[in-house]
Order: sequence, then C-alpha cells, then structure tokens
Amino acid sequence: MAASSRSAREAKRRIQQMEAKRELRRDQEKRRKRDNVIAAGAGTAAVVLAVVLQLTAFAGNPTEEEFAAAEAGLTSPSASAPASPTAQATNAPNIPAAETAAGKTFTGDLVLNGSALAVELDGTTAPQAAAVFKSLSDEGYYNGKSCHRLTTGETFGLLQCGASGPEGQGDPDYTWGPLENTPADNTYPAGTVAVARTGNNAFGNGKQFFIVYKDTVIPADTAGGYTVVGRVTSGLDVVSNIAASGITPGSSDTDGAPVEPVTIDSFSLK
Repeated sequence: MAASSRSAREAKRRIQQMEAKRELRRDQEKRRKRDNVIAAGAGTAAVVLAVVLQLTAFAGNPTEEEFAAAEAGLTSPSASAPASPTAQATNAPNIPAAETAAGKTFTGDLVLNGSALAVELDGTTAPQAAAVFKSLSDEGYYNGKSCHRLTTGETFGLLQCGASGPEGQGDPDYTWGPLENTPADNTYPAGTVAVARTGNNAFGNGKQFFIVYKDTVIPADTAGGYTVVGRVTSGLDVVSNIAASGITPGSSDTDGAPVEPVTIDSFSLK
C-alpha cells in the first residue's frame, strides 16, 4: 500500500509539472501575440503620423501648437471644427474668372536663385487655377517670394513656394476653388506643378504652389486631392539640386526649410 501511495503521489506530481509547463507555454504565447499587436500598432501609428506631417506641406505652415498636435496624433489643437469641403461655394470678386484661362495654354519661366525652369499651365484641365496663377504672375506677386518648404521622403519630393511670408503664411483674403484635375490614384509625377491649399477644404486654394521633383504620392483628404495646374517642361534639375542640399535640422528629417534658401526671382507667363 505504501508503494502504491508513493506511486500515486509521484504520478500526481508529474501531472502537476506537466500542467505547469503547459500553462507557462500558454502565457508565453499570449505575451508573444500581445507584443506583436503592440508592435504592429506602433508601426501603424508611425505611418499615420508620417502622412499627417507630410500633408501639412499643403496647408501652409502649421503653428507650433498645430505641429505639436500633429505629432501627438490629434486632429486639431483647437475646438473649432475642420473646414467643410463645401463651406465656400463661390469665389470672391478679387479672384479672376476661370473663363479668362479656359481652353488656353500658358508658357513661361519660373526663375529660382538665378536658374530658370520652363513651365506650362493648362487652362483646359484646370481653368480656374490657370487663371489665378496667370493673374498673380502678371501682377508680379511672386517676384522676391520664397520657397519655404522642401520634402525629401522616398516617395514624397516637392518644393513649395509663393507664401505671403517667409514662414509659409497664407493670405486669408485670397482663397478660391473648386478643385480641378486631381489625380485619381493620388500620384503626382515628377515635374507636376500643383496648388497648395488648406486641409479638407476644396475652396482652400490660395497663392502657394508646389513643384514635384520626383514621383510623389499624396493621400487625398476629405475634400479630395490637389489641383494639378501644369508641369515643368525643362529645368527640373534646378529643384532636384536644391533638394540634394537637404533641409535644415528640425522636427522632421524629410520635411522642412531648404538648407539652401530659395527665392523666386521672377515668374512670367504668356
């Protein structure tokens, strides 16, 4: 009987050890799955943050509070709601009529730091945008303005120009719409000249534009994409060389002010 009792106790002990090992393996598997989920979530958050920070390139420079909010993953630092894509249905009297450019093609030169880019604006696919930029160039608005922002991401390369001030300020009295000629696949080929605007607002276009110097993907927001008004027909290497110099150190390694300050000497169209 004593031997039988010892055998029973030994068998019970082995069973308990086996159960303990199984439980340990289950705990380890749970931790592994949890860690994988956390890692995947962190990767997704990083991608979302990158997109958010990239998209600020077309909304004018954010304030320090807005930039901090973007880094924190917030949509806005204020209580105000984002602009509705249809909040403004007509343009102010100071915006030239689309009819002045409809069906026309404008060609000319954009001179940056003494080097010229030949450009072509298409009034057939983007008559309102072409009318705006022809009017502003005729007024000499762009002469002496800066190109304040450069992006150097692997699939996100552009130079943004034409702000009212050196920090990327917009002109609240000069906004217009609608969106025109936006790419269905969100891809902007190298050489594209497109219109910068405030986020989520189809009538948030202004005086700023951006030049794409390598094939770039820009996700559409709730308003849509960005109006493609024209293209660089020669001299795109001028922008590529500016990009090669890099951006000034800051919060992002791929989005900021160019190391080489860029001034628009002139922008002429005919």
